[in-house]
Amino acid sequence: RGHPLILVVAPAGYGKTTLVVDWLGQSGMPSAWLQLDEADNDPIRFFTYLVAALQERHPQVGQTLLDALHRTVPESPEALAHLLINDLAAVDEPVLLALDDYHLIRAELIQQAMGLFLEHAPPNLCLAVLTRVDPPFPLPRLRVRGLMTEIRSAQLRFTPEEMTAFLNSLHGLDLSVGQIEALE
Repeated sequence: RGHPLILVVAPAGYGKTTLVVDWLGQSGMPSAWLQLDEADNDPIRFFTYLVAALQERHPQVGQTLLDALHRTVPESPEALAHLLINDLAAVDEPVLLALDDYHLIRAELIQQAMGLFLEHAPPNLCLAVLTRVDPPFPLPRLRVRGLMTEIRSAQLRFTPEEMTAFLNSLHGLDLSVGQIEALE
């Protein structure tokens, strides 16, 4: 909490989704979840689904953005970002939005709008981005300003002790140190 961006970057199978789902369940924070796919590179589809996810908890959020999208696709990433920022700023409780599989998003307009969205995020917003590669956000600027938490594969990887406990204790196996090292 307190950072507008939680960035979880690791290859497939490292438990990014499991980690964030578990964290959300334990935190009790109200949240919105958007599972992305290749088709979400269309700006209208991306922002429509993003708003729909937010509106499950906050029905008033994003309506101005949806209205603008129905008229025409805004060519300006600033227009997309600021319409959503203004609506989120009016919400009187924390808003947590998780975007899973963000690495599938390559559309430049979406990337620029999301970067602006993060740089000007209202204080009540926390965006969790789960991805296999760094998104083209202004990450150095966000790091320097202390506006992000990063979780990477090194933090998600089992230590040898955790691997031993997981395989031998939890699953009732009796593997040698050499076998565990080979699996690791």
